[in-house]
Amino acid sequence: MDPFRLRALLLFSAVLGRAAASVLPDGPVDAVLGRNVTLETLLRDPQYAFIVWSFSDDSDPEPVATVGGSGSTTYTVSDPYKDRVSVNRTNGFLTLRGLRSADSGDYSINVIGADGVTRTGGVKLRVLEPVSEVLIKSDVPEAVEHNSTVVLICTAKGSFLNFTWLNGTAAVKADGRRVVLKEEEASSQLTFYGVLRTDLKGPLVCTAANKLETDKSAAFSLTVHYGPDDVQIRPSKPARFIRSRSSFNLSCSAVSSPAATFRWFYNEQQVQADGPVLPLETIEKLGHGQQEGSYTCVAANAKTGRAARSPPVTFGVMEPISGATLTGPSGVLIAGNHSANLSCAAAAGAVQTISWLKDGQPLRPGAVFSPDRSSVLLSPLLKEDNGKVSCRLSNPVNAEDAVFTLVVNYGPETPAVSGREAVEVEDPVTLTCSAPSQPPANYTWRFNGSLTAVKTATYTIDQARYSHSGTYLCEASNAVTGRTSSKAFTLSVKEELVEGLSDGAIAGIVIAVLVALGAAVALVFYCRQKVPVDSPY
Repeated sequence: MDPFRLRALLLFSAVLGRAAASVLPDGPVDAVLGRNVTLETLLRDPQYAFIVWSFSDDSDPEPVATVGGSGSTTYTVSDPYKDRVSVNRTNGFLTLRGLRSADSGDYSINVIGADGVTRTGGVKLRVLEPVSEVLIKSDVPEAVEHNSTVVLICTAKGSFLNFTWLNGTAAVKADGRRVVLKEEEASSQLTFYGVLRTDLKGPLVCTAANKLETDKSAAFSLTVHYGPDDVQIRPSKPARFIRSRSSFNLSCSAVSSPAATFRWFYNEQQVQADGPVLPLETIEKLGHGQQEGSYTCVAANAKTGRAARSPPVTFGVMEPISGATLTGPSGVLIAGNHSANLSCAAAAGAVQTISWLKDGQPLRPGAVFSPDRSSVLLSPLLKEDNGKVSCRLSNPVNAEDAVFTLVVNYGPETPAVSGREAVEVEDPVTLTCSAPSQPPANYTWRFNGSLTAVKTATYTIDQARYSHSGTYLCEASNAVTGRTSSKAFTLSVKEELVEGLSDGAIAGIVIAVLVALGAAVALVFYCRQKVPVDSPY
């Protein structure tokens, strides 16, 4: 069908009238440039004489394709659409292939019945340019927190674009005051006033999308300089005194980008040392620390032009105690006769406290200390003073102990003799003598006043005899004190007792007794026979 006759047919159908119901769904229909699209109808197995598709881009309709109904061979495609358009005779669907930008516009359909009634419809086709080349640009290469305003522009190619911004995985929220978002047809502008370090921590990603496609930019990061903040010295609470020449040091830290530089101050005066660490060695070389003082560090950021000071820490440096010694008398000491003066001192270091112990316990009452407790006088010496006396020198950084062994000679005290006082013949006998003494006592024994050869604390008899009964005298002597003491012990040796006679022994004894008794009776009778008896008459 030639174009003139087609236009006439369209005009004729318009004159005859139109059905109220549309035969096309609501639009618009979006399709991507260079791809295919099918404009579907709402027709289902329609009866028609002709279906006519036409196109308009704000001008008179131009025919696209015409197909005849059942039994008709009419199938006409206008020259601009040759080889790119097809119409489905069953439902009237129009398919356009290899879409061009010029294909965007209004498409209409006229379904002309055999009775001349025409049903029409229209829909807008939008041929969209593919989404591509999504890019974020900044108006500044770097920023300073709180000071800078940063403008980011996201651009992209494509049609009917919508833009979204992500900071990491969270959507960027514009508040209209500090964070402002401005949308344009092919770009989106995101502005941060008084930018914060978290605004661009991201990284940021811009997404451009239309109804058909989505694309996103490369991750974008912009350096935001900030700080220094939270300037801290570690340790924040050092001990009141630090041991001299130890490995102690102060370290300063700050939250800053770029990294901060540090200066140190002692009692508000700058120290000739830079860097985040101030070693104790440097403090001592500079002559600081001999008195308690206050240390601070100042962190600075060359990019932001800001500086911040740490809270102060206070301490002093103290020499540790070394070379502790405890001195005392070197001569012979005898309890009750002598006294002892003990002195405790250190070769180096500041001694603040001195404590004294004897065998791990406090010194006895009666010990007299010097005002600074560096010495103690024990007068007179007691036997209980014998043992190890120790002193402890201490200050806040360390402590040292010194020990002196005090030898106090005494005794011997009155001995104690132990053993059995009564034994039987042939029993063993052991007598033990003990007398407290320093140094240990020497022992001798006397028996009934006579000196024996025994010179030990133990007197032993293997088998006792009657002759061993008597008085044993233990004598204890101390060559250092020149003293002697003794203790007597009486030993009694008894005859062995008979116990448990046998039956034969008992029978023998009984027979002997009876024999003796019979003999006595016989003797009496015999005597009476020999003596004449006077007659009473």
